[in-house]
Amino acid sequence: MDYFRPLAMTDPVRPAGAYPLAGGWCWFDRVEVLAREGSRGVIAASDLPLDVLDRLTAPRAPLAGLSLDAPRLMGILNVTPDSFSDGGRFRAPDAALSHARAMVSAGADILDIGGESTRPGSGEVDVEEETARTSPVIAALKERGVETPISIDTRKAGVASAALDVGAEIVNDVAALRYDPQLAGLVAERGVPVCLMHAQGDPATMQDDPRYDNVLLDVFDFLSERIAAAEAAGIPRDRITVDPGIGFGKTVTHNLALIRGLSLFHGLGCAVLLGASRKRFIGTIGGADKADDRVPGTIAVTLAGVAQGVQIHRVHDTLEAKQALRLWQAVTLGEQA
Repeated sequence: MDYFRPLAMTDPVRPAGAYPLAGGWCWFDRVEVLAREGSRGVIAASDLPLDVLDRLTAPRAPLAGLSLDAPRLMGILNVTPDSFSDGGRFRAPDAALSHARAMVSAGADILDIGGESTRPGSGEVDVEEETARTSPVIAALKERGVETPISIDTRKAGVASAALDVGAEIVNDVAALRYDPQLAGLVAERGVPVCLMHAQGDPATMQDDPRYDNVLLDVFDFLSERIAAAEAAGIPRDRITVDPGIGFGKTVTHNLALIRGLSLFHGLGCAVLLGASRKRFIGTIGGADKADDRVPGTIAVTLAGVAQGVQIHRVHDTLEAKQALRLWQAVTLGEQA
């Protein structure tokens, strides 16, 4: 089987015959052909099979009303006592609401609210506790007039259902609909978007000894299979976002291979989400032991994703990411967002 990785470009000088990448700000006119045996070299984009070319070029459907022809920031709000970066900091309702409103003011396009830590070594939280952490915050934000779309970060149908009842519009599942057999049906019934993320193993054990034959192609195949499962459950592809799961059962080498190859995932025909914010590999490479000190490295990785056409960027530091994105757009595209 061949895989096709578009060589994403952002230069304003665009040759005749170049194609838009996922209907966004990048373009491509060449594609690397990959196989399990290795790279087969580069071909002209015009030589691609038509179905592959269609998936690589078609504009992505809006996400909860947000167009995806420009990069979007998803602000992280963990209402947990033990998240790796900000555990306990926003557990109190007033602190959570204040931080959410600050992220919106700083430029967050989506708020992602989670009540169960998925850091390496973390344990499971029961449905009642996770719901009690998340739903009141979502309800309070909606009652205070926050119009920014809200994503519920959960693996569980009961938690997602309660969150959707009080105003959440997106389900973000780190288990890609494999943990709770009821979640796919709920997403289909409610007609909401879902993000499917790759992870090897569960949070408690995922970093013990992660191994792949070819991490880029293995993750692509996994996500392709999960998209098919979601479609079989009644969730159309245009409501699916995919996330390669940086840091979820991956070594530093695995993470870097995925980031270098991000443009491959446009071939799935879905929007792509990158969640690398403050992850351990950034500290390992950048020399930052504390998660709070990994903001510059996070921005570097975020902009690497933007340069490959990734539409959604899940970040802790919305203000810094928004400033970096505005400067990147101004310098690279001549746009002032």
